[in-house]
Amino acid sequence: MKRIFAALLAAVTVGSLAACSLDSTSQSTNTVDVVIGYQSKTINTVTAGTLLKAKGFLEQRLADIGKSSGVKYNVQWQDYDTGAPITAQMVAEKIDIGSMGDYPLLINGSKTQGNERARTELVSVTGYSPTGSLNMVVVAPNSTARSITDLKGQKVSASVGSAGHGTLVRALGNAGLDPATGVEVLNQQPPIGASALESSQVQALSQFVAWPGLLVFQNKAKLLYDGAEGKYPTFHGVVVRRDYASQHPEVLDAFLQAQLDATEFLNQHPLEAAKLVADGSGLPQEVVYLYNGPGGTSFDTTLKPSLVEALKGDVPYLKSIGDFADLNVDGFVSDDAIRKAFAARNQNYDSALAATANPSALRGQDPVCNVAVTDPKLAGELWIDGKDTTQPAANPGCLLRAIREAGAHGEKVRAAYVPDTELGTRWFADKSIWVKNGTDYLPFDSVAGAGRYTAAHPGSTVVDYQQALAGAV
Repeated sequence: MKRIFAALLAAVTVGSLAACSLDSTSQSTNTVDVVIGYQSKTINTVTAGTLLKAKGFLEQRLADIGKSSGVKYNVQWQDYDTGAPITAQMVAEKIDIGSMGDYPLLINGSKTQGNERARTELVSVTGYSPTGSLNMVVVAPNSTARSITDLKGQKVSASVGSAGHGTLVRALGNAGLDPATGVEVLNQQPPIGASALESSQVQALSQFVAWPGLLVFQNKAKLLYDGAEGKYPTFHGVVVRRDYASQHPEVLDAFLQAQLDATEFLNQHPLEAAKLVADGSGLPQEVVYLYNGPGGTSFDTTLKPSLVEALKGDVPYLKSIGDFADLNVDGFVSDDAIRKAFAARNQNYDSALAATANPSALRGQDPVCNVAVTDPKLAGELWIDGKDTTQPAANPGCLLRAIREAGAHGEKVRAAYVPDTELGTRWFADKSIWVKNGTDYLPFDSVAGAGRYTAAHPGSTVVDYQQALAGAV
């Protein structure tokens, strides 16, 4: 892995030296270029990428600034599969603002700090999971692997330096396997890794959202390891080149204001937001909504202390993959700009910072069980094909009944979502492992999770999805 990163970093250095060091403002045209690196398919960054672009919030705010200043802003969106090429372009001073996952953020801070014009700072969060469920390991549908330890000696596809690879390294270490020798990691971009898994060139794929959910939804994989098993926070965030922000503070402020616009829109209109993201990314709307819907990713821009501490805990990962310069995380993280954005909206940043509940949660009245939906750890959601709204379910049993009744009425279920009983991760109901315990039917997103439950609850047993549908009362 170190050889791989040595080659990558050499290429980045050459690109940086070759880059033109031009101010982003053209004096002749009085136009400011704003170059944004984003990942359309990394849907925990959509409030700083795909959704933000689709809604035009940034362009609107910059246009308003231009009306009074006479300056025109030329916004350029550059789409990438992972965070690594965004960092390479920021080192080369060719991208001004970028969004990526936590491990790539560390690499970004480490690699840009040697050049004052390229040096970046982390200014906001896009989405996060307090347990780490944003990254997962999947295997082929016919795989006999039941836990991460079953991958010992196997080939695993991952994008080295990505959040998905970081989760794999942590998971292997927690399982007592040496991350350097326990498995053979093939450094591949997500689309290449997905093809490699399908063609049996690798036995597993470790990636960030939305790749695990996409492959499972397409029946090309099943979940082996939920990152939430590690109980370690993961997040995605926004970095800006400090030199650019000092030249154009109004652009950074407009960007963060626009990100807040997009965050509020997503949390208030999750289904509509999912359609926009699906259109902009090419992902199925059902997969986007798995993560961007209520109870999925927590979309919250604040730089929570728990996330900053988690980032510090990830620093040893840098040393495991290459010769990276030490990064002072406290010096890399700055909440000045996002605090200013909150203040401009008369919103209390410290109150939002202290909040831990997911801003988007299922609410309403369960029409099947006729009870209020109150517990996010149990609440599910049913999406009937042809309808532009979804219906909430108070608990897994009520969701199963709703699915069964929809079928009885000739309605097609487009998607049904339910939280994992052990970890709380939002997952597809029909892809879950169901356990019968008395009269209750409980969903788990992996075989390992269901196994831990049945081992601790004598008399409980694993049943298939159809048995759960038929038996729910």
